[in-house]
Amino acid sequence: MITAHNLSFYRGPRLILDRIEGSLRPGRVTALLGPNGAGKSTLLKLFSGELSLGSGTIEFYGKNISQWVPRELAQRRAVLPQESHLAFAFPVREVVLMGRFPHLQGSETPRDREIVDAALHKLELTQLAGRPYPTLSGGEKQRVQLARVLTQIWEPPATGHRYLLLDEPTAGLDLAHQHATLHAAQIWARAGAVVLTVLHDLNLAMTYADDAWVLENGHLAAAGSVEEVLQVPLIERVFQVKAELLSRPNSSRPFLITHPRPLQNQ
Repeated sequence: MITAHNLSFYRGPRLILDRIEGSLRPGRVTALLGPNGAGKSTLLKLFSGELSLGSGTIEFYGKNISQWVPRELAQRRAVLPQESHLAFAFPVREVVLMGRFPHLQGSETPRDREIVDAALHKLELTQLAGRPYPTLSGGEKQRVQLARVLTQIWEPPATGHRYLLLDEPTAGLDLAHQHATLHAAQIWARAGAVVLTVLHDLNLAMTYADDAWVLENGHLAAAGSVEEVLQVPLIERVFQVKAELLSRPNSSRPFLITHPRPLQNQ
């Protein structure tokens, strides 16, 4: 479990996140939602340790994030950022192998290579394994980076949980790979991991997430199961659109249709 207690964050004089309180549970995918500028990526960076806390605390498995040995936390917690820059022309396989670095004792082992091959296969990247990373499309690079972070937490720890933090993992992907990426996140959750993913597409959240946290101007506007949280009044207020929830065949989850609000007369 990841728990935030009274979490606030300032950027200069500006309050970005205000008294965030809640827990992310193992075995579930939590979608972090909200309009641009609501604080989604900032909150994920606080959970990842990339940003230092302004006030409040974050706990992984009941232990304050500041008390974790970085290597030990890296063996349990993997982070996919919005953008990953790599200046050198490493082959795809070597980029994915970077995810195993927190586990290496010297050079990689046959087991590390086996995990890399499995991740390449899962993300449909086997045919690209020898390609120089800079020659890939944006969507292919995103899938390679996802394979890298999955190798980092491929095997469950002896105690506690694995944590997978994804910042807009479907950005730049075609429709098929958007679904494949979130299905992979769902599988990780079902295997006992804590999964948090920033999303903009509410229909993808309704399809793959179990829980939703909705941020509005730095506040946690709602948190709970997707069915409880993603209701028309909240969607219309937070996202400033007109919304309809429609039933869809063979699913208990609704489908969301949105319309722009009429422009006010000038």
